[in-house]
Amino acid sequence: MKIWVDADACPRIIKEILFRAAERTKIQTIFVSNQSLQLPPSLFIKRVQVSYGFDMADNKIAQSVEPGDLVVTADIPLADLVITREGIALNPRGELYSKDNIKQRLSFRNFNEQLRGGGVDIGGPAKLTQRDSHAFAKQLDQLLCRELV
Repeated sequence: MKIWVDADACPRIIKEILFRAAERTKIQTIFVSNQSLQLPPSLFIKRVQVSYGFDMADNKIAQSVEPGDLVVTADIPLADLVITREGIALNPRGELYSKDNIKQRLSFRNFNEQLRGGGVDIGGPAKLTQRDSHAFAKQLDQLLCRELV
C-alpha cells in the first residue's frame, strides 16, 4: 500500500496527521501538487510536483494508484477513479468513499456544479473543524491498522 495525497487543497492539519502516520507505519506517502510544498525530511514522505493546469495532480494520482492504495482527496471525481481502480479513497473530513456511496456523491456534486453554472450561489464547503480532523485521524488509523495486520 501507498498513500497518495491530493495535496494542493489538503488542509495543513491533515498533512501533519499524514506525516506522523507515514513515520509511524513506514508506509510510502506521496504528496502530489502543482505548487511547492514544505515536507519534513523522511524516507517515507515524497513530493511529486506536476505542472500547473486543471486536474494535473488528480490525473497523476489516477494514473499512479494501484489496487489497495489509499488516496486522500476531497475531489469526488478523483475518488470515483480511485475506486474504479480498486483503491481506497478518504476525504479530509474522515469520510470513506466506497462503491456503495461514490455514484451518489458524484451525482450530487454534478448537480451542484450545474447550479453554480446557472448562477445559483450555493456556497462552498464548511470550514474543516477539529471534529473533522479527529474523524480523519480515526478513519486513517483504522485503515492503516487493517493494512499492517
